Amino acid sequence: MKLGAFSISLAVKDINASKTFYETLGFSVFGGDIEQNYLIMKNESTLIGLFQGMFENNILTFNPGWDQDAKTLKNFDDVRDIQKHLKTKDLNFANTIDETATSGPASFVVLDPDGNAILVDQHI
Repeated sequence: MKLGAFSISLAVKDINASKTFYETLGFSVFGGDIEQNYLIMKNESTLIGLFQGMFENNILTFNPGWDQDAKTLKNFDDVRDIQKHLKTKDLNFANTIDETATSGPASFVVLDPDGNAILVDQHI
């Protein structure tokens, strides 16, 4: 199963303070919009999303179809196929997508045994 690019999405209280902190660690802005309270920051191949006021807890994020530079991969597993496979396992889904009536961008969330959210978010 190819999950694509990995990042952690952090629920932050002050996006400006978090931006400054991660810049001190060598990260630079890679995407997002600070005016809309979210930034994607990058240090080499490591991605961190900073999200103020969008969700309560941190989320592990995978982006099928993208590499770590947000470039489209030629070969990848579609988010619907990943979800369909995971539904055959005994997993706890927080939300799902319609696997038959959709194509293109879509996402689902599965919870690990400790309740940590794992977002599988396809943008293409």
